[in-house]
Amino acid sequence: MPTLTPVDQPEFLTAVHYVAARIRESGWAPTFIIGVGRGGLIPAVFLSHATGVPMLSVDHSSHIPDFAAELLVKLAGMSRGERLLFVDDINDTGSTITHIKTALHDAGGTLDNVRFATLIDNAVSTETVDYRFRMIDRTVNKDWFVFPWEQLSPVDKVIEDSTVVPARIA
Repeated sequence: MPTLTPVDQPEFLTAVHYVAARIRESGWAPTFIIGVGRGGLIPAVFLSHATGVPMLSVDHSSHIPDFAAELLVKLAGMSRGERLLFVDDINDTGSTITHIKTALHDAGGTLDNVRFATLIDNAVSTETVDYRFRMIDRTVNKDWFVFPWEQLSPVDKVIEDSTVVPARIA
């Protein structure tokens, strides 16, 4: 049974404001914020409002083969002139970021204008993010973080979601 750790609304809002401030301080301004579905959509909406930067979205969590392929091809084309900030709730294993980078590269895009932001970042992930609110180490912290939007799900569903990659919580 995983340890379910709720992220409450005040902490979520603090995280969004913190990430927005880090983006401003960096001197790099995205042209578009891209919410990575499903977990990154709500943080991206809030970050879009906090920064005034328009938001787009791309799905990754549905696991429907090639569902997001056409959008990633469009984003690859945009990456040659626009600055794209991909937003997700957590960088856990790094697989989502790897998938996005590979898809952009394979479609002829450049990663020079692409950055990544998450609310929670795993220090031992295979990928790194440019902006984060909180750092964890999955070799130590096996908690399953339950964000405000996930708190509407039945507990059984949250537990089921947490077991998709057993190494994250075991």
